[in-house]
Amino acid sequence: MGRIKKKGESGNAKNYITRTQAVKKLQISLPDFRKLCIWKGIFPREPRNRKKASKSSTASTTFYYAKDIQYLLHEPLLQKFRDQKVLEKKISRALGRGDVGDASRLEKNAARPEKTGKPRYTLDNVIRERYPTFVDALRDLDDCLSMLFLFANLPSTSTVPAKMIARCERLCLEFQHYLIVSQSLRKSFLSIKGIYYQANIQGEDILWLAPYKFNQRVVGDVDFRIMGTFVEFYMTLLGFVNFRLYTSVGLKYPPKFDQSKDEKAGELGAFQLEGNAAAIANEAPAQVTNTDVAEAGPDPKTQAEVNKLIKEMREVDVDGDRVEGEADNDEATTDAIDKFEPAAPGGDVLPQPAHSGTEPESLFANCTFYLSRETPRQPLEFILRAFGCKRIGWDAVLGEGAYTTDERDPSITHQIVDRPVIQATMQEEGDGEDNQTSQKLEANQRMPGRTYVQPQWIWDSINDGEMKRPDLYAPGASLPPHLSPFVQNTQGAYDPTMPLEEQQTEGEALEDSDEEVDEDEDEEMGDDLAVKSMDVVESDEEDEDGDNGSFGGFSEDEKAAKGDDANESDDEQAAELQYQRELEAELTGKPIKQTPSNPQAKAKVEARKRLAKQAKEEAEDLERAKGMLSKKKRKLFEQMQYTNNKKSAEDQKLREKRRKLEKQKNKAKA
Repeated sequence: MGRIKKKGESGNAKNYITRTQAVKKLQISLPDFRKLCIWKGIFPREPRNRKKASKSSTASTTFYYAKDIQYLLHEPLLQKFRDQKVLEKKISRALGRGDVGDASRLEKNAARPEKTGKPRYTLDNVIRERYPTFVDALRDLDDCLSMLFLFANLPSTSTVPAKMIARCERLCLEFQHYLIVSQSLRKSFLSIKGIYYQANIQGEDILWLAPYKFNQRVVGDVDFRIMGTFVEFYMTLLGFVNFRLYTSVGLKYPPKFDQSKDEKAGELGAFQLEGNAAAIANEAPAQVTNTDVAEAGPDPKTQAEVNKLIKEMREVDVDGDRVEGEADNDEATTDAIDKFEPAAPGGDVLPQPAHSGTEPESLFANCTFYLSRETPRQPLEFILRAFGCKRIGWDAVLGEGAYTTDERDPSITHQIVDRPVIQATMQEEGDGEDNQTSQKLEANQRMPGRTYVQPQWIWDSINDGEMKRPDLYAPGASLPPHLSPFVQNTQGAYDPTMPLEEQQTEGEALEDSDEEVDEDEDEEMGDDLAVKSMDVVESDEEDEDGDNGSFGGFSEDEKAAKGDDANESDDEQAAELQYQRELEAELTGKPIKQTPSNPQAKAKVEARKRLAKQAKEEAEDLERAKGMLSKKKRKLFEQMQYTNNKKSAEDQKLREKRRKLEKQKNKAKA
């Protein structure tokens, strides 16, 4: 005889435990229990049978694995929570007895982070348990960075203390400094939510979202206690990651932090890196003042050497030029790059190697930028430094750390402008008010030899890995579409980078041609009406003047032109009527009479018939194939077909929208 099983000692009743039972078992408060579960990565579970899992008559809503709660019993943080709870009870009892001295003595022994700055507990052991390897920590860094960049931009409130915001901002800036030194940033995208960044660290792609630098309005329907628990965990995680990343490139962690520069909005400039790679990070020249620019000039010794080299190059004989040219040709032949050719026709086409003078990580290494005061300085400075630029200047009102604050510095090669350029003239009757939304420049006020572009030029250049044409991004110009670099185009889907003619279907092409023909006919009719009205006006004027009022008839050319237009319109109408008769004949089964038409209309009718026949045959083949499937596979196939049809309809809408925009642009140009 087998052992008799008792109720509640096996199965769901033993494997699951309610939240109330878990809190009683751990002997901590509910907020501390939530914190512990978030930090340890324990979340509620849904049992198969809630009635069997619940031991009480009340309907319990939240269940946990019993083994997870048993695992929490050995957590060192649990004792910290209990000690804090016991201390708070002792303080409240002393105050209840009126013993203020005893209460103050107990409060001095308590850990008060808001007063002493020392935390009650540390999460170091939790980080080591949840991330046994460094790669595991990198894979979980997406949410960490998004949350910390969000809190670094929030205003301080009672639920979000200022010290937490300052620490989040400092950790984010330290992480940005590592990306600048290691040149790990790859792509970025401007969206409605904020700015997306993607970096590649030790082979792992990390994507996070940073909000724009606007004044944030804190609403009351957000539970900042739960978010603060996550932030507390993520701050410890990013501190560990920053330490490992800095030491991997030979930098000392934490870097030196200048509080005075940070108070003057220095941000990245408030940190001073130390270590083996510090020279790479700090090779940007010092800040240039106006007096330095005025006194700067070529070094006499350097200028003399340059003149000597130029003179020697001019005195080289013809034979020497020929020998050098032959040597260059030999080097060119020996340095030729092998190309990957497919072994068989129809094989995969591999990307061909090419000479690249500049790597994408050093895209802006030879440029000197100046940021106008209306541009977002923080993201622009970060992206430019991450892609090799060492000399970035901006207006003094934007903060400390600029290479130069003089807009007339001759060393500046590119200026980022985000205002419409208006050639303003000084008016005596003006109100003297400075319009901050437009850039008021006098005639020929631009610096010669400098490229003026809008901020989108930076993002499009780094995403494509090459400097885009600056004339497309000139101030006041209509910008090209800013496409997300994280979307991978699939075969058959709408691709905004390809021409519309290469991806539209044959039916859409026929409809497009019909619409163009109708528009042309409408324009011709409008032109004819305008010509006729002009003729009527001229004839009336001639009658009033007393000239010959008799009608002399049309000339031969006019008769021929009018006859051709009439024939074309009659042919189009005949083709449409013929197509209508064919459809009616197919429904009724009666024969039809063929009417002659021009070749173009006849070809369109035949193309429509061929497409309709092809669609009908494909539908019949599909139905026959579905009949051979089982019921389960047929339902799965129908779901796949529904999804594909939905995507095709969305792609068709996008193509129609693009077709309308292109027509509007063509009309505007015409």
